[in-house]
Amino acid sequence: MNASLDLHRFTLEPFEARRFANLCGQFDEHLRLIEQRMDIEIRNRGNQFELVGDPQRTRTTEILLRRLYRETEASELSPDLVHLFLRETGMDEAASPKTEAVTLRTRKGNIRPRGANQQRYVKSILDHDINFGIGPAGTGKTYLAVACAVDALEREQVRRILLVRPAVEAGEKLGFLPGDLSQKIDPYLRPLYDALYEMLGFEQVAKLIEKQVIEVAPLAYMRGRTLNNSFIILDESQNTTLEQMKMFLTRIGFGSTAVITGDITQIDLPRGTKSGLTHVIDVLRDVPGISFTHFKSHDVVRHPLVQRIVEAYDRFDSRQQAAKAKPADNDPGAIDDNA
Repeated sequence: MNASLDLHRFTLEPFEARRFANLCGQFDEHLRLIEQRMDIEIRNRGNQFELVGDPQRTRTTEILLRRLYRETEASELSPDLVHLFLRETGMDEAASPKTEAVTLRTRKGNIRPRGANQQRYVKSILDHDINFGIGPAGTGKTYLAVACAVDALEREQVRRILLVRPAVEAGEKLGFLPGDLSQKIDPYLRPLYDALYEMLGFEQVAKLIEKQVIEVAPLAYMRGRTLNNSFIILDESQNTTLEQMKMFLTRIGFGSTAVITGDITQIDLPRGTKSGLTHVIDVLRDVPGISFTHFKSHDVVRHPLVQRIVEAYDRFDSRQQAAKAKPADNDPGAIDDNA
């Protein structure tokens, strides 16, 4: 068995004690995390490394460690950040990166998509006028859409940003909630606000909202409008009806980009109401100029447990569907329609 293991040696240069301590983490916690996730052994004496394990994994780990060491020039590494870099080491991706990474620029710093699917998603947004990001929570769909919007605004490619979300998620009407319109819809739009505050700062966001450069609105208020030179994000689109989705897509004017995000496993529409998102996937699948990016559980970039939770729900749903289908075939008491 040992014949298949590789002893891979390399040196990190230039050696700087502060950066090297940052790379290793407290009590070498970053190196231990990489060992565990890559299923290899890491030995080092100072900045001289030996990696023992599968040859492909050791080569990929060297690439990862070199990237992390470059990161220490400007950033303080944390287990969370190391986890995000580990997400990018899909063995067919990190060993031979063939495409140039996309970087989005915001007032508070640069944002880089993590992993091949996030890179494809952002490149699609840059290349297409209408884009769909579909997948589970924690895959960065909404956050990256907001980052693309801020980047486009900073480059003066668009004149304004519109953040749109269905305001009714569990059968409740806006009139049920206390306060004026802004106070009624703010709770639904909080994730979008949080992303903007992180990228632009609270005061700048407030100024742009006051000047209507950034507009936040419920989906119902899009009817009758034509949106030119705008970056429009429709979040939680799984909770749109067929009519609402069609209405939204036909609001888009010249010089505008639209990103529609949603998770078809978390539909909160009343029973019997079909989701506009699941419908539009079939309707627009082959229409040129429209991109669809589908995220899976392995694209989750939050806490590692989020990925496991998503996968557990997927397995449970699969078992439920299989159990529902089985009695129809095997139940001895079932009535034969052909009898």
